[in-house]
Amino acid sequence: MPKKFIAKWMPNPETLKDHKHLKMFGERLHNQNLWSLNRHSAPGAFAVGLFVAWIPIPFQMVLSAALAMVFKVNIPIAVALVWLTNPFTMPLLFYVAYLLGSQILGQEPQAFHFEASLAWLQASLNTYGPALILGSVVLAFASALFGYLTINNLWKYSIMFKWQQRKNRGKSKQT
Repeated sequence: MPKKFIAKWMPNPETLKDHKHLKMFGERLHNQNLWSLNRHSAPGAFAVGLFVAWIPIPFQMVLSAALAMVFKVNIPIAVALVWLTNPFTMPLLFYVAYLLGSQILGQEPQAFHFEASLAWLQASLNTYGPALILGSVVLAFASALFGYLTINNLWKYSIMFKWQQRKNRGKSKQT
């Protein structure tokens, strides 16, 4: 696992704990698992971050940080991963979620016409909302499971690879 690479980009936990907006979380932020990279906190953080990235709501980073605290996984990784859905990727990703939701519900996808009005927003929530939410939740669970299993297996294989290297070095010293 590229632990050193990830650790280099992570913020300092002490700085974040003393941040004026984060002090409201008090002692909850002092849990070491929220800031360390280990084989438990990293896969869980990927699961949380990828799950929240698919949920079509504002303030995804706040939800991701809250869930990371609940599940006691790495906060910086969980929060960073929600940026997979950024202003550039969001339209395509949520369109895919809408298409998947429409297919699951057995509906024909509706043509999309934007209007800047409250009436259009209400009508769109009724028309597009159920399929978008269903597709988003399905993709959120699938992505979370995929991310967790992938990082967990990469971590496991990385450890096995290091042990094999140590074993091989020990053999070469004996000869």
